[in-house]
Amino acid sequence: MLLSFKSRRVRAVGWAIGLLVPSLLALAPSPVTPARAAYAAAPRAARDGLTRTDVSFRGGDGLILHGTVVAPSRTTGRVPGIVLVGGSGPGPRQEYAQEAEAFARGGVATLVYDKRTIGYSKMHRDFSLLAADALAGVRTLRARPGVDPAKVGLWGFSEGGWVAPLAASRSSDVAYLITIGGPGRTPLRTQTWNLAVHLRHDHVSGSLLDTIMGPAAHLVDGAGLFPEGGHDPVPVLQRLRQPVLALWGEHDTQAAPRESAQIFQRVLARAGNDHVTIRFVAGAGHNGHRTSDGFENLGGPLLGGHPLGALPPGYADTMTSWIHQVAAGHPPMSSAATPPRQALTSRAASNGAWYEANGLQWAAIAFFLLAFAGYPVTGIARRILGRTAAAPARRPARLLAATGLVTVAGTLLYTVAIFATGGRLGDPVLAGRPISWLILQLLAVIVAVATVVTAVSAWRDRRTPAAGGRVRVAVVATAGAIFIPWAVYWGLLAW
Repeated sequence: MLLSFKSRRVRAVGWAIGLLVPSLLALAPSPVTPARAAYAAAPRAARDGLTRTDVSFRGGDGLILHGTVVAPSRTTGRVPGIVLVGGSGPGPRQEYAQEAEAFARGGVATLVYDKRTIGYSKMHRDFSLLAADALAGVRTLRARPGVDPAKVGLWGFSEGGWVAPLAASRSSDVAYLITIGGPGRTPLRTQTWNLAVHLRHDHVSGSLLDTIMGPAAHLVDGAGLFPEGGHDPVPVLQRLRQPVLALWGEHDTQAAPRESAQIFQRVLARAGNDHVTIRFVAGAGHNGHRTSDGFENLGGPLLGGHPLGALPPGYADTMTSWIHQVAAGHPPMSSAATPPRQALTSRAASNGAWYEANGLQWAAIAFFLLAFAGYPVTGIARRILGRTAAAPARRPARLLAATGLVTVAGTLLYTVAIFATGGRLGDPVLAGRPISWLILQLLAVIVAVATVVTAVSAWRDRRTPAAGGRVRVAVVATAGAIFIPWAVYWGLLAW
């Protein structure tokens, strides 16, 4: 009896120790290598056959980044790995959980991490810094147990389609590269194409599309409101020597899939890269998720969009089987699928004409605002000073000043708002024009007519003894005369 009691007590103590020691170890700080500043929690096994390990590592400028390594729980030998580089926006790791799990189920250890929030915003972003973050992720994954350090690559989505190639071009540690929705054009040109496509989807046609892709884009970029707008992916692609798998959803409405695929194929072939595979994912949108037309699932709930669709059949298998081919030392030779139809061709914001110069455009806008606003202001000042002599063409000049000021200011605010909201202003469309744009066009016609009437009236009243008033009218009429070609260029007087 005593022996039995002692045995139970010994077993109880043993169980307590067995439960207590792992708990204490879990609470104890994990060792961190100062040079790498990497931290890894204990792997968490799940019923889906995957392990998830939280890690921390230093990004490009020393900022601590946090992520999760998702890997198959049962493997024989070391597996290839991939680091996911997300698209624009805040980019929490949960946004790419489906992709990370799909890679892991396919036998590829995957690091997905939270994008930096320091040094990255709508008004400021640095692709070079983001590329350094991606390479830090590669170093972290290469050091993980069970991962083959010679077989770790990068996956870049959308904005990551600029960042991941840049990172791969800088380091031989990157064994291969996959992009989904990777743009072949500059960010500015890609965004204006995206805006035009979505405006067309909302039944907008005519001059507003040309305005957004041309003068408005050029002015926004010149004002520094579009960070990294001029980043050219072509020189980066020319430096890539790794095998590349470039994918686009057949319903991509954000990265000009046909143009981008042709640029990837042409540039990489010219650079002598013989292992470039170009494919299009059936039934998928820009992000590689299921969509019926590409206008759903724009960013997912974390970015204010609709819930993300599931990954379409074959998408994950295409990527993982390609990785295993590359990892086995047999990267596929270059091949390209037929690209889908692209309804709208992108265009550069400027063709280099003298009148498109940003300095000249801003000078014209400043002159308009000063001249149109100055007419009523100087009129009030003259009245206060008692100089109330009849001014020539007073009524049409007032109309010209008022409509000119509203039209110029309204055009700038409206086009900038389209960029800021991604073209989703919810404006009712009439005759192919959003109501706001149609009103601005009608005002521009009034400005043009008022300019002619003011000039004619001033000429008829040229002998009226009102020297100060005549100067005011001359200034506002000159502004109206310059406004007319400006309005043509900006699409206000074009149907």
